[in-house]
Amino acid sequence: MTTYSVTRAIKAPAQTIRDLLSNADSYPEWNKSVLAIEGQIAEGEKIKLISIANPDRQFKLNVTEVDAPNSMVWWEGMPLGLFKGVRTFKLTPRDGGTEFSMEEVYSGLMAPMITKSIPDMTESFDLFADGLKAEAEKRAG
Repeated sequence: MTTYSVTRAIKAPAQTIRDLLSNADSYPEWNKSVLAIEGQIAEGEKIKLISIANPDRQFKLNVTEVDAPNSMVWWEGMPLGLFKGVRTFKLTPRDGGTEFSMEEVYSGLMAPMITKSIPDMTESFDLFADGLKAEAEKRAG
């Protein structure tokens, strides 16, 4: 199993952050790790995402859980659970602001082979979290 994660303290309410995370149209304004995103980010919907981590591939993600404003889950995978990538976003109230955390876990029988071809997501995760923090704090004033 391979895991990437990032955490940031953000001086903004969870709902402000949640509004940014759930609005695909706003991603180009604040998110330097996402080259393109299409679709509605809502439970039960599918979105298409192109990331700087692998600009030649379009990820087709399922938005499987939305517990506004606390958490959200996106996933992509192969049949029979041979490979699965699950990205979880969590927003936790902390010290008058919000702690944002994002984690992606790759699992399944084929994960050891497939993750060898997946680039290191650390830079992409840092860009995502830093952009979200800057935009949420700007909007919160």
